[in-house]
Amino acid sequence: MAYRPLADEIRPTSLDEVVGQRHILGKDGLLRRIVEGGNVPNLIFYGPSGTGKTTVANIIAQKTNRPLHRLNATTASISDIKDIMADIGTLLAPEGVLLYLDEIQYFNKKQQQSLLEFMEDGRITLIASTTENPFFAVFGAVLSRASVFEFKQITAQDVLPAIDRGVAIMGQRLGAEVQRVFDQEARCTDLYALAYPDLGQAAPEGEYAAAPVMAGLKKGSA
Repeated sequence: MAYRPLADEIRPTSLDEVVGQRHILGKDGLLRRIVEGGNVPNLIFYGPSGTGKTTVANIIAQKTNRPLHRLNATTASISDIKDIMADIGTLLAPEGVLLYLDEIQYFNKKQQQSLLEFMEDGRITLIASTTENPFFAVFGAVLSRASVFEFKQITAQDVLPAIDRGVAIMGQRLGAEVQRVFDQEARCTDLYALAYPDLGQAAPEGEYAAAPVMAGLKKGSA
């Protein structure tokens, strides 16, 4: 079996596994209901980096069985959008495509306008992400055709299920010794010790990488 980095193995494959974002992905969360309903509209995700925006877009693509194209607005151009449009209506994308456009705020007005025709007739379902307030960063006509969802900063408590998955995976790789996890601090320190050999790196000298996580946990339980 081909080697997979630990970060890739613990990446969520369902909405239940997504870290944080319970306000939109919890049992009664609006985004969850939209995705499970199967009729996904144009979406704009905004929030800090590392909060799951790309991961949720991947899950939506899996659930809708539609091809997902990814572009980053810092390097993409209108010609890239035209290339994607060439597949629509063919066997590769008979029912249109999902376009995940990261950092949409870097598209200028003309570039954003080029999406409108395809958004309106359904050939493209846009899932755009931005770290900036979309009501200032996104062209009004695009914004009015999309549903906006805020992704909030992940807390230390939110991360614990992902840590558990990581420890379990490393336990399968390295044996029963990894299963000795007794408390929250053990979970953080064990995963940290296991992850560094997995990445072929040495721990930063004089630093304890799990400390920020533990500080958050202790603050949350105070």
